[in-house]
Amino acid sequence: MQQPMDRNEFQMEIYDVVREIPAGKVVTYGLLARLVHAPQSARRAGRALRDAPADVGLPCHRVVNAQGRLAPCWPGQRRLLEAEGVPFRRNGCVDLKRCLWSVAGELR
Repeated sequence: MQQPMDRNEFQMEIYDVVREIPAGKVVTYGLLARLVHAPQSARRAGRALRDAPADVGLPCHRVVNAQGRLAPCWPGQRRLLEAEGVPFRRNGCVDLKRCLWSVAGELR
């Protein structure tokens, strides 16, 4: 059985992947967790982003939940995504069919 990553290692891997998300694309917390080989850790990925120091300059606004909903209590997230051309559905969720990052072959 694979040993779980310690907190700092997990956070650094999450941050590395988030840095790679291109403008105009989004990933879900679950996909982010799978990309760092921790598929059961979507909430942990969200906490890592919540706790990210502001000075690392991560494009955290490009991470949404599995339905395309934005982070609660972050009204600027939508504005940042719209400025990158991310489409939204009528219900206010990101249109994942049109802008979910296709990561196959795009990461290291």
